[in-house]
Amino acid sequence: MSSSPPLTSWIDAGRDLLPDMIALRRAIHAEPEIGLQLPLTTAKARQALAGLPLEFREGPSTTGFVAVLRGPANGRTVLLRGDMDALPLTEETGLDFASATAGAMHACGHDTHVAMLVGAARALSARRESLAGTVMFMFQPGEEGWHGARYMLEDGLLDPLPDAAFALHITPNIQTGVFASRAGPLMAGADRFVIRITGRGGHASMPHDAVDPIPVACELVMAIQAMVTRRVSAFEPAVVTVGRITSGTTNNIIPESAEIEGTVRSFSEHSRRAVHEGLQRLVEHLPAAHLCRAEIEIIPGFPVTLCDADAVAFAGRTASSLFGESGWRTMPHPMMGAEDFSYVLQKVPGAMVFLGATPDGGDWRTCCALHSNRMVLDETAMARGAAMHCALAESFLTDGFAAQPAG
Repeated sequence: MSSSPPLTSWIDAGRDLLPDMIALRRAIHAEPEIGLQLPLTTAKARQALAGLPLEFREGPSTTGFVAVLRGPANGRTVLLRGDMDALPLTEETGLDFASATAGAMHACGHDTHVAMLVGAARALSARRESLAGTVMFMFQPGEEGWHGARYMLEDGLLDPLPDAAFALHITPNIQTGVFASRAGPLMAGADRFVIRITGRGGHASMPHDAVDPIPVACELVMAIQAMVTRRVSAFEPAVVTVGRITSGTTNNIIPESAEIEGTVRSFSEHSRRAVHEGLQRLVEHLPAAHLCRAEIEIIPGFPVTLCDADAVAFAGRTASSLFGESGWRTMPHPMMGAEDFSYVLQKVPGAMVFLGATPDGGDWRTCCALHSNRMVLDETAMARGAAMHCALAESFLTDGFAAQPAG
């Protein structure tokens, strides 16, 4: 068993680092960047890590990087991930440090993820001589649909693969300071589809001389909802949402074509395949019954985020040791959101854990959620996040998933 100081000593480290984490978070928040190339954000993170005993790895596909901290024993290796990219939103929070970049906002808390990971790197570096292995700090761009984790894996930045991997994700819709996760599927796989329907244009006053694609598109939307409820098992659920229908130019013209775009969310390859096959059947046959032609393109997205049961149990014990039994909550159900940390968890046992950060005076049940342009967070939760990162890393390096609280 570990001879390291009690895990609770990481709480003090997190509190001491909180002012610096808040300053870094706000600097990143004010200059958000979208996608795989985040030069400003990467520079801020690298500057905050300057002078630490870290080895840096970079790849050709993104501005992401991995900082490696090697303890003297150099046994196991654990990875901690923080994503860095923002969303294409116009911020309306009224914060003093609100986005100064038009059309971009840190509405998913990735600015806090960077700050917490930097804080953990500082704290663990200060205790490097007592670490029983290696910590990899993964600073990842392109989580918001850009497959940044996959690119970093393909670039070899995580080779050789670590023995375990953890990511924290902040949210205003859990009580501040509470950690939450579950074994098995935590977040859904996400695919995108585009259906293009072709009819024959004409004058709106003479629909019998045209082939109108608009009612066909409407019928397809309804048929998709019926297909999901009748062809997909309720015990392996899926959600199919149509988010866009585009057709026509003005009121008195029957258009030539219509386009439908939507998303498929699923928790298993079986239900995912059932939805894909059902969409293909509908698109092949329903428009044809109305003399239209149609085609569908299905764009694969993130896989299901699957958390290792031993890793989740280990994370639960760690959070409870740090913050008491009220510091951990086992989620009864997965979420239909998607997350590209799933690519890492396909290759490495580990877990994603949510961290509550309800804004002061807000109700965690009803306050503005992630991806809202009015979303705000309780920044003090970052102290707990950094402490949790450190405790997970130190305990896993010493005793693996079997680690028990040190006090």
